[in-house]
Amino acid sequence: MKKLFLLVFFANSLLSELVLEITQGTEDPYKVAIIKFSGDENLATYIDKIIRSNLLRTGEFKLFEEEDLLSVVNHENEIIYNDFKILDIDFLIIGKILSDGANKSVEYQIFDIQKGSKVRTSTVYGIPNKDRQLSHYISDGIYEEITGIKGVSATKILYVTEYKDFKLMVADADGKNEQVLLQSNQPIISPAWSPDSKKVAYVSFETGIAKVFIQDIASGNREIAIENKSLISSPAWSPDGKFLSLTMYQDGNAEIYILNLKNKNLTRLTNHYSIDTESVWSPQGSKIMFTSGRSGSPQLYEINLRKSNSKPKRITYEGNYNAKGSFLPNNEGIIFVHRADDRFQIALKYFDENFIRPLTDAQMDESPSISPNGNVIVYAIKDNGVGMLSGVTLSGAKFRLPAQVGQVREPAWSGFLR
Repeated sequence: MKKLFLLVFFANSLLSELVLEITQGTEDPYKVAIIKFSGDENLATYIDKIIRSNLLRTGEFKLFEEEDLLSVVNHENEIIYNDFKILDIDFLIIGKILSDGANKSVEYQIFDIQKGSKVRTSTVYGIPNKDRQLSHYISDGIYEEITGIKGVSATKILYVTEYKDFKLMVADADGKNEQVLLQSNQPIISPAWSPDSKKVAYVSFETGIAKVFIQDIASGNREIAIENKSLISSPAWSPDGKFLSLTMYQDGNAEIYILNLKNKNLTRLTNHYSIDTESVWSPQGSKIMFTSGRSGSPQLYEINLRKSNSKPKRITYEGNYNAKGSFLPNNEGIIFVHRADDRFQIALKYFDENFIRPLTDAQMDESPSISPNGNVIVYAIKDNGVGMLSGVTLSGAKFRLPAQVGQVREPAWSGFLR
């Protein structure tokens, strides 16, 4: 069984340059030969570089250079399958760039060398001045055809940096194409994507009090969703994008509320003297999971929103600390922060199992966010007091993104953008 391994690389030249460290990869990679696409030479070189980078970062591919091949082909009728079988290559990828001024498209083909047949022909249409995006789309098509799993090269990641001031950043999944969404000398916390990944919600203290902003990614326009003199944290979108759940201290105690984004009505969901926080919605929107100390230690609970007068139900029992939960996209389980032997680890629990699976083994792992294909978790860690990002797949493969300058924290993965 091939291990699933996603490597995400961020680079913030002004604040927190993150350097990829591979700590565990796949034992049996797919062996793939990619022939640089025919057509516009400069664009072909650019696309080839990004596709190779995207596939290599997954940790699941071994890519052959053209000089290592016995024959280089550009058309299907030129393929001599034995030339590739001798090198134990699994797949061959060829393509051509079609350009009509600013309008660009790429037609590519994937061949299964061992079967001796073509398995995919696709045409990807680009957007003017968006060649990186075009390359990501091709990468995801290749990844999905070979692995059977939807790729995430064309997704985005939010994160907060801290170096002299605070910045809310968004970048491609490979860390390039960075944008600053907000810069402030006051803390920014709890970034969260809208279900369509066109907007983000976050808490900012820029005016001295906590405000939840909703900001449009494309235009940069933003509005205040709610503000309060007391602390607000952890906004989370409902799957239909009509509501936010959040933590508020209306009466001096942390409780979960639901905010109707249309009429701004606020509904209190929990009522307990202990702290209730870090709410998230199930993929179908029928339940809300949250962290609560009502059992005497932080544990995960859920409330069924489709049942009237539903009471919180405890869903974690192993260990004395389980917090910051998220549902897997397929709703088969949850990921969360679990304490074991004074170490805070990222853990996985499937609903059909009565035990948890620790995925990490560092001292202070927090803020897990799962990719939309459900394969990898990116999370924040502390190493010698320095905040950085790390990651782990559900199968246990790991990577680390240490910061050379500044702090990086609170990653949040977008949904699929295409």
